[in-house]
Amino acid sequence: MDKSLITSIESDLLEMVDEDYREGVQNYFNNEIENYGVRTGEVRKLARRYYGEIKGLSKQDIFEICEELLDTGISENRTIAFQWAHRLKTKYETDDFARFESWIEKYVNNWGACDDLCTHALGELVYLYPDLIENLKNWCGSDNMWKRRGAAVTMIYSTRHSEVLENVFEIADLLFYDEEDLVQKGYGWTLKEASKDHPRAVFDYVMDNKDDMPRTSLRYAIEKLPEDWQDKAMDR
Repeated sequence: MDKSLITSIESDLLEMVDEDYREGVQNYFNNEIENYGVRTGEVRKLARRYYGEIKGLSKQDIFEICEELLDTGISENRTIAFQWAHRLKTKYETDDFARFESWIEKYVNNWGACDDLCTHALGELVYLYPDLIENLKNWCGSDNMWKRRGAAVTMIYSTRHSEVLENVFEIADLLFYDEEDLVQKGYGWTLKEASKDHPRAVFDYVMDNKDDMPRTSLRYAIEKLPEDWQDKAMDR
C-alpha cells in the first residue's frame, strides 16, 4: 500500500508543477533544494486529501509512511510528511521526541524544513509535555545548526499557548553567541513571539543584553515592540 500511495501522491504533484515557482524557490535558501515546484498551499491541500486514506492506520504505520516520503528527499514530500505527523497530535507520547529528533538529523537541511517540523509537530509535542524543554536546551550545544535553530523555534508554539517565558530566555542565553545567522534569527524570532504577550519582559531582556547581542537577533526580537522602545534598543 505504501509504495502505491506514494506513487499516486507523486503523480498528482507532477501534474501541479509550476516551473517559475520551482526556480523562484531556490532564491529563499542558501543550499540547493530538491523540489518538484508545487506551491505550498497546493501541497497542503493534497496532504489533507490523502490523509483520509491513511487516517485509520496506527500511529506507527503512519510515521513509517512519513519516513518513506522523507527518504525521497523531495521538498513537497517532506511537507506532506510533516503535516501528517502533526495530524497525529492527539496520539503523541514523550517517546515521539526521539523520532522527531532523528528526522531533524536525517532529513532537515534548510530553515524551511526546520521551521515546518519544529513550529508544528515538534512544537505541539513539547507543549503537551513541557519536561521535553530540557531536551531542547541540550540541543543548544549541538554541532547540528538545525537542532540549535530548532531549540529556539520549537518554543514558539508553547510561547503562543502557555507561560514559558523563563525557558525562552534561557534558550536565548544558550544560543546568544551562536555564529550562524539562521540560529540568531531563530532565537530572535522566538523572543519576538514572546514579546506579543510579554513586551516589557522582552524589552528588559534586550536592554540588559543589547551591547553584546548580535544585531540580527536584536532586530528580530524587537520587531513587535513600540517604536520608541525599538529606538532605545537600537541605540548603542
